Amino acid sequence: MRGIQSTSNKTYRQIMGNGLRYEVPKYQRDYSWEQEQWDDLWHDVQPLISCDEDEHYMGILVLQTEKIKEFQIFDGQQRITTISLIILATLKCLKNLAEAGIDSQDNLKRLDNLQNSYIGYIDPVTLISNNKLKLNRNSDDYYKQQMVLLKDLPISNINSSEKQMRDCFNWFYNRIKNKFDSGEKLAAFIDNIVDKLFFTVVEVSDRLNAFLVFETLNARGLQLSSADLLKNYLFSIVDSSTAKVYELEELENLWVKIAVKLAENRFEDYLRYYWNSKNKSTSMRNLYKTIKNSVSDKASVFHLLRDLNDNADYFLAIQNPEDNFWSDKAEIRKILRSLKLFQNRQSYSLFLSAIKNLEKDHLLKLIKICSVISFRYNIIGAMNPNEQEELYNSIAVSINRDKKFNITDFKPVYINDYNFENDFCTKEFMNNSRNHKILKYIFCKIDRYLGNSDLDWESDLFTVEHILPEHADQNWGEFDLNAFKRSVYRIGNLTLLEKKLNKDAGQKSYEDKTEIFRLSICGLTNALPEAYLSWNEDKVASRQKELAKHAKAIWRIQELSN
Repeated sequence: MRGIQSTSNKTYRQIMGNGLRYEVPKYQRDYSWEQEQWDDLWHDVQPLISCDEDEHYMGILVLQTEKIKEFQIFDGQQRITTISLIILATLKCLKNLAEAGIDSQDNLKRLDNLQNSYIGYIDPVTLISNNKLKLNRNSDDYYKQQMVLLKDLPISNINSSEKQMRDCFNWFYNRIKNKFDSGEKLAAFIDNIVDKLFFTVVEVSDRLNAFLVFETLNARGLQLSSADLLKNYLFSIVDSSTAKVYELEELENLWVKIAVKLAENRFEDYLRYYWNSKNKSTSMRNLYKTIKNSVSDKASVFHLLRDLNDNADYFLAIQNPEDNFWSDKAEIRKILRSLKLFQNRQSYSLFLSAIKNLEKDHLLKLIKICSVISFRYNIIGAMNPNEQEELYNSIAVSINRDKKFNITDFKPVYINDYNFENDFCTKEFMNNSRNHKILKYIFCKIDRYLGNSDLDWESDLFTVEHILPEHADQNWGEFDLNAFKRSVYRIGNLTLLEKKLNKDAGQKSYEDKTEIFRLSICGLTNALPEAYLSWNEDKVASRQKELAKHAKAIWRIQELSN
């Protein structure tokens, strides 16, 4: 492959030996391995410990160097960092044994020797560490000042990368501590993994060749995210022979700013919503290829990253109704809370475009439309969201171009009154926390529409009452087993009831429950005893049909219903 200086198989001991040093470039993504990956690696090393296997392949490590014994890690930093954390967790166990007076002198010697060999030298006076591994800007200080010094790791005031590293350290520390009970066994464990874990090390002479190797490996089957590939591609454009130092620094700063803003959000998710807010819709699978075909020079690279940085704030605000961005937009904030409840992500590209291009009143109107559609289409209709997202993305592009939208554009995903009413009449909600909140939202809206009360669906005052109890015995009312199964989770069998009253209602008969229902301040519940003298499957269906008529009037867009 063009640009490769050498390729060789090396153990972790060989990689970290002979005074070699490694640095994760500033713009590389933060540490992101999670328990699934930790668990896989832990299971992989078990046969090495028991000597059932002599080696385990850790994949390709792409390194670039311009200086002897100093390398930058272009691919493999997650694996290298994790092994380093495993070694540190083992050193912590050795330290604990020494401090407990267990073979203290020998265990301190083991600790010092292993630390110098695989982590780095620590000055005994200043406690400044000269590490073999330097992480990126969001991780290195925590790694150097806390983890390498084997301190008790802080749990507050740390970023997402630091938290992930701390969780990784603790995860392996607990397993190592429980598996090895002596300094000899702990030292042997490290010897096993450093000698039996091996990589294919690919060394390249410059960054551009590292970028090319990185992308070529992905084309040959190495699974990399769209964000990783895009980052690699953008830096390859800027990092040419004519690149200025300040250009690379600015590029790194922009990338890190975006990554820090997004925090727990996946970069590639944001990237797709952003791209689809301005361009013809593309799937996650084709995202990298699509963007690559549109960005080809330094100017377009910096334009893309600056715009991504600006829009990241809007992307976060869309997901968080309590964001300060909505502080002067109380009505929008209220609707966004319901969309968050609906777990509506299909509208993200549309909202990104609308925030940038619409006046406040038009933005409010659009968000209202999406809320009604989401309730009809997603919550009650349970329709496939792909068509909805495709339409929203096309409207987003139109708004980006024309600075306006037409309500009729939403017609294809607006469930008509007839179908919505029929869907509502047969809708069931199983008993889980999300459905519980959705039902509170539905009943509060209907109760308010009827003028009975001004209940807040986000309040903890009320809970959802099953009129026919979930755990009713065979003698409860007029329900046989089949009627019970058909009725118990239907909307018509559900209502709002204050928590204390709900507890009192329990498994009581309908006649006894009516006395409790009369005490409720929820109009829908309070009216039940007069509206229904008994409770059976027909009454459940009748009440649900009545609720459906109200729902049709509440969640309605007049221009689309004509």
